[in-house]
Amino acid sequence: MFPVLVKIGPITIHTYGFMMALGVAFGLWFVYVQTKKQGLPAVKIIDMAFYTIIISLVGAKLVLFVGNASYYIKYPAELLTLARSGGVFQGGLAAGLVFALWYLWKHKIPTWKTADVIAPAVALGHGFGRIGCFSAGCCYGRACSSPLGVTFTSEYAHNLTGIPVGMPIHPVQLYESGLNFLNFLVLFLILKKKKLDGVVFSFYIINYSMIRYFTEFYRGDHSSKIMLIKNQSPYLSLSLPQVFCLIGIISGIGLIVFLKKKKERAK
Repeated sequence: MFPVLVKIGPITIHTYGFMMALGVAFGLWFVYVQTKKQGLPAVKIIDMAFYTIIISLVGAKLVLFVGNASYYIKYPAELLTLARSGGVFQGGLAAGLVFALWYLWKHKIPTWKTADVIAPAVALGHGFGRIGCFSAGCCYGRACSSPLGVTFTSEYAHNLTGIPVGMPIHPVQLYESGLNFLNFLVLFLILKKKKLDGVVFSFYIINYSMIRYFTEFYRGDHSSKIMLIKNQSPYLSLSLPQVFCLIGIISGIGLIVFLKKKKERAK
């Protein structure tokens, strides 16, 4: 656990921010290369991606605030601290999606073909971002008695994010990071072999929703306490992010059915 990557005098580079920047860089590179291969306007799509990232951060923070309003009204400065939490990913995804759809419509860029290129890039960038979370100690896991447990010792990270120190907890950030990298590989393979525009994006929604639903069982940070069904067993509980995940799975499957029927009607 290394919340601070480099500190030179007054200059501090946090690992979380560095890994986020690395994820964004790799994601944009992937989008640029693939859009050119697909015959899409690469420069315009990169511009869209840049603005979408900003709007997604705002959306993620907004959902985080709504779910923890009493906490952030008391400690408003922490809402703006990336090292504590980037926000609720599904909120950022929804906000970014709305903006991206508007941008594509305005510039008359093929929506589903573009979405299929961007979806693997999001999974790739998210994988790097979760490594940053692990390094910073945010989005941490619940107590763990299995050999997978990791004990954090950084008081700096504890003061910044509230992560427990001196006790083994699930490295849930690494669980999600590994699954996101796997999701990237799966989506990239689908992209190379697809016969239906929009199918890669649809599978991204389905796959990530399943990933987050699973990892939510092992979350222990305050954002995981937004419970709609609360039980002593986390496996019999239901959190607000998990509701978004169920909606995502249904929406992804519904989108594939819709796109297939649309293609059949066009024929």
